[in-house]
Amino acid sequence: MGFEGDGILAEFYRGWEVYQGRLVGAIAPLDRAQLDLAAAPHLWPVRTLACHIVGARAWWFHSWMGEGGAEFGRMLEWDEDEALATRPAAEVVRGLEESWSVINSGLERWSPADLAKEFERPKPNAAGERPRRSRQWIVWHLLEHDLHHGGEISFSLGMHGVAGLDL
Repeated sequence: MGFEGDGILAEFYRGWEVYQGRLVGAIAPLDRAQLDLAAAPHLWPVRTLACHIVGARAWWFHSWMGEGGAEFGRMLEWDEDEALATRPAAEVVRGLEESWSVINSGLERWSPADLAKEFERPKPNAAGERPRRSRQWIVWHLLEHDLHHGGEISFSLGMHGVAGLDL
């Protein structure tokens, strides 16, 4: 049908790109104390939530589907490494933008038929299994993951009187 590489998926997921911009817009002006805000003491602070978004993007797009280069692959550890507690807003924004670039590149390149391709989990889960997931499942899962944690970021900021995502 001529859908190859024409950006039809990127157009379909355009709202995700808008959300990405609003997520970056909410994180960029934050100082260190604001990045440490959380909805409750036992919940992740804003910085951890944002870094977890970056790490999950690397997990699904790089580890599962082989997208992006080595630097993107290193972002896999963003929600677990020692720099987590001190990463400034500018670095978090860089991670969000670079990881989004990899996602958007795939959405621009893939055809609707490419969504059916399946990938095996790169290493066994806790049950010792290596399930398979389609590209469509991975893209949808990561989109809902971004929305979930972005909502937590917005809620955490808002309850402390700081502007959240401009929705």
